[in-house]
Amino acid sequence: MKKIINIAVVAHVDAGKSTLVDALLKQNGVFRDNEQVVDCIMDSNTLERERGITITAKNCAIEYKDYKINIVDTPGHADFSSEIQRIIKTVDSVVLLVDSAEGPMPQTRYVLKEALKNNLKPILFINKIDKKDARPEQVVDMCFDLFMELGANDEQLDFKIIYGTAKNGTCTNDLNVEGKDISPLLDTIINEVPPFKGNIDDNLQLQISNLDYDDYIGRLGIGRINKGKIKSGETVSLIKNNGEKTTFKISKLFVEQGIKRIEVNEAYFGDIVTVAGCNDISIGDTICENGTFDPLPKIEIEKPTLSMNFMVNSSPFAGKCKKSKFLTSRHIKERLERELWTNVGLEVEELPTNDGFKVSGRGELHLSILLENMRREGYELNVSKPEVIMKEINGVKCEPFEKVIINTPEEFSGTIISDLNDRKSQLQSVTNTDDGYTKLEFLSPTRGLIGYRNTFITNTKGEGIMLRSFDSYKPYAGTISGRKNGVLVSMVDGTTYGYSLFNLSDRGEMLVEPSTDVYVGMIIGIHNRENDLDVNGCKNKNLTNTRSSGADEAITLTRPRTFTLEEALEFIESDEYVEITPDAIRLRKKILDPKERYKQNRK
Repeated sequence: MKKIINIAVVAHVDAGKSTLVDALLKQNGVFRDNEQVVDCIMDSNTLERERGITITAKNCAIEYKDYKINIVDTPGHADFSSEIQRIIKTVDSVVLLVDSAEGPMPQTRYVLKEALKNNLKPILFINKIDKKDARPEQVVDMCFDLFMELGANDEQLDFKIIYGTAKNGTCTNDLNVEGKDISPLLDTIINEVPPFKGNIDDNLQLQISNLDYDDYIGRLGIGRINKGKIKSGETVSLIKNNGEKTTFKISKLFVEQGIKRIEVNEAYFGDIVTVAGCNDISIGDTICENGTFDPLPKIEIEKPTLSMNFMVNSSPFAGKCKKSKFLTSRHIKERLERELWTNVGLEVEELPTNDGFKVSGRGELHLSILLENMRREGYELNVSKPEVIMKEINGVKCEPFEKVIINTPEEFSGTIISDLNDRKSQLQSVTNTDDGYTKLEFLSPTRGLIGYRNTFITNTKGEGIMLRSFDSYKPYAGTISGRKNGVLVSMVDGTTYGYSLFNLSDRGEMLVEPSTDVYVGMIIGIHNRENDLDVNGCKNKNLTNTRSSGADEAITLTRPRTFTLEEALEFIESDEYVEITPDAIRLRKKILDPKERYKQNRK
């Protein structure tokens, strides 16, 4: 039997986790010499590749010397923190990646806190030491301060440090010695992390920490064997989270080999396995020897902080897209129920009106990824403005707050501070850097940050960087003003003309281009003023047989503004929807008829 070590690679978003996993795989013979390998091989999901982020935790395995090392690549974005909470319980240590220039970032704090809380001793990997502005020694000191601040014990404070460039697949224990390959990290892992200990004759104990789904064999449970061994074809006991006890037969058993999942007949303590045979298995359930019931403690997942309403598409264009396949409430319900099988950070409840569902998650990105997947699968729906989930703590109304770190050119810092003060944010620190940038740290209510990203990009002329991470629930911050601009709303059904859009351009910024089909109540532009304005974008120039000098000059239209799904969700107000179809993202008013909308506003 090989000695088994389980390692999670954790970091803030864009620190280089997936790139480091690539290097570990490439240098351990996982790929053939002539095999073409893409970057970030573990980011297999289409959206992960498009956005350059890891969305779901994934396992792979390498063999080094006489060890099998299971490696878990984890998400770096705060919205997918539920993935981290579960994975941490299945590993023996973590490799904590920190950028050699940026230092510890908001999500670095979160992942390190989870590791320390589970009594793991991290290995610190200072990445990107080839950067021009790299400052590895300072970053190590910053990390040590963070360990102290999070209450690390003496053993955890004695962490090992590796310096490297994951992109080049090199690292070293000493900054004065140039790295040649990734072996210093692997040697540190096997020297510092004891292999999982156990006895093959113990009664089986395995807790499910992740879920997957296969079209042919159904729901799959993934977890580490805590005790004993497990065999394909055997009958086992299952203790559910609610205490319910049942049995099932293991139809198939898999382990990781490189990036492939291979079927085996048996596996033993310490290994991470994938089990098929039970279609109602869920996160936190414990599999035991048949006839024995020895459950592990429940896996606690942090509750959602943000919710949206997913509604049936009720616009005049509903069902007109050729790619649309799923339009009804029943279709949406089935899709959301299927999502709950694997997305444990999500909560779904039916709305009292029976025409939609309240879907709650850890943030806008968490929910928008689900919506984007649904859109690509052929679903149509309307989505309401994101709303934070309030809590009552010790009789006090509380709301979620986030840690916000902003790097911006110094000239824009005053505007940003003023904007975020208006959104009830608390400025915690200001640091000026030598390159003319200012680093600002805020504690901000999530409610105040909804819709702020577009303003931030405009105010910093695209040169600022904003990073957010959930901090805690704090007392309600009071009323926060919403969007400062109204919208231009179509008052007719039809097709837009360049002539009309040109004449409307002095009223605001257009969201549609000529020859776009629109309907009454659809938002076609952003008004320069605070109020909404009903407009006609479908009016063409009257044709006459009279010619005059300059009358027929070509008009020049500015390019319309286009929203991504996240930007659209941030932009809308409480009386508006985002209409999502496979081929379009539109903005609309909840009440399409202008007269009915006027009556509603008068109430």
